[in-house]
Amino acid sequence: MDTLSLWINGKHTASLGGRTAEVNNPATGKAIRHVPLATSADVNVAVEAAKAAFPGWRDTTPLRRSRILNKFRELLELHRPELAQLASEEHGKTLEDATGSVQRGIEVVEFAVGAPHLLKGEHAENVGRGVDCHSMLQPVGVCAGITPFNFPAMVPMWMFPIAIACGNTFVLKPSEKVPSCSLRMAELLKEAGLPDGVFNVVPGDKEAVDALLIHPDVRAISFVGSTPVAKYIYETAAHHGKRVQALGGAKNHAVVMPDASLDFTADAIMGAAYGSAGERCMAISTVVAVGDIADTLVARLKEKADKLVVGPGDQKGVDMGPVISSQHRDRIVGFIDSGVAEGAKLVKDGRGIVVPGYEDGYFVGPTLFDHVSTEMTIYREEIFGPVLIVLRAESMNDAISLINSNPYANGTAIFTSSGAAARRFQNEIEVGMVGINVPIPVPMAFFSFGGWKASLFGDLHMHGMEGVYFYTRTKAVTTRWPEQSDRKTSTLAMPTLG
Repeated sequence: MDTLSLWINGKHTASLGGRTAEVNNPATGKAIRHVPLATSADVNVAVEAAKAAFPGWRDTTPLRRSRILNKFRELLELHRPELAQLASEEHGKTLEDATGSVQRGIEVVEFAVGAPHLLKGEHAENVGRGVDCHSMLQPVGVCAGITPFNFPAMVPMWMFPIAIACGNTFVLKPSEKVPSCSLRMAELLKEAGLPDGVFNVVPGDKEAVDALLIHPDVRAISFVGSTPVAKYIYETAAHHGKRVQALGGAKNHAVVMPDASLDFTADAIMGAAYGSAGERCMAISTVVAVGDIADTLVARLKEKADKLVVGPGDQKGVDMGPVISSQHRDRIVGFIDSGVAEGAKLVKDGRGIVVPGYEDGYFVGPTLFDHVSTEMTIYREEIFGPVLIVLRAESMNDAISLINSNPYANGTAIFTSSGAAARRFQNEIEVGMVGINVPIPVPMAFFSFGGWKASLFGDLHMHGMEGVYFYTRTKAVTTRWPEQSDRKTSTLAMPTLG
């Protein structure tokens, strides 16, 4: 098996430590390559490279940065099948799903290409007699990203293209389970003309994470992952004086009103619940059926779930691949066991599924529970797998109250034919991203991505203008050019300009 490397200062670099991890293909359960686990010493080398590259990159014009990112975008388009194949191979998701996720990452690069416009400040003439004022958006310095296993290409591209467009340098710590996309994108960035040291990749585990969180030369940290880890990232990095955006877990609800189009809704929920084997922070894991639609909806969901094909993600006709690891498979099965033990009705059981020829793969079949209550473990915990639960509510009031009482607030959706109901829902729901007949309301790159409450630690979301503001500092400049005759003796009073 090949052993991967780190990417530091524009080239593949061996780790200073000896620890490695196996990268597995979840469909086969077999190791396919080894990856070094970056040590704190490796992180220091990467940060030093990024720090050394920062002055030159900061002083590179936004237009020049934009041209390099546009070339990178062209290379991403050319190598999209390769990146999708790597994501599918290491994560397990279907090739179609992986290709779509790479495309969503490319769209963030397209947004970042607009850096010359995005970085324009504001200007006001004559804020006082002969006095003008303008603002500037300037880079913060060395930034770091810590990314999860479920989107090997897309989530890193939520971070580094905007950071780089804004004039920062970057150190990326991808999940050691899925390192290859990040390393391949580093090669493509170099091919696009990015100067050495501007982008660095250090796959690793907690040692690498902690080294980034406390490093005095890292100015900003971006993270996507579970809520407990997000809280740890936020508290540790903020304690060390860093700017932080830490996106956590989710328990995304879809409210189905009695007037919803049943076939459309059931199809939409299938993709949102079972796509990527449910390993999405924006997956719909909870349906709230309002009124008398519940029985019919559950029957339709089971009918469609029964037709889903489970298998290796690189085969045509497969709807859902494996989950990331045997440990995660066992965790999901444990949640299903608890749902049964706590009295939920198991409508479709995904435990014990065997895919012929892939008996060692980490498969869990689509699972559906009905008559779930808010006290049950399968409702309270983020399962992060192909388990869909159905709760019943008598009214829209009850549905909104239920969702607003949940500690997570990443995404939600409502299915209805009523504009009035949809408008009320979007205004009253306390969730960061809302879909109206859209099951996975991931905004386009020119809007910002992020949840509320326990789904986000920090003040600014990812990509869109909030991403630009996260990776820049605002400087206000007040200017006067007085004529000789206008110059007066200084005063100790508070100056006023009006």
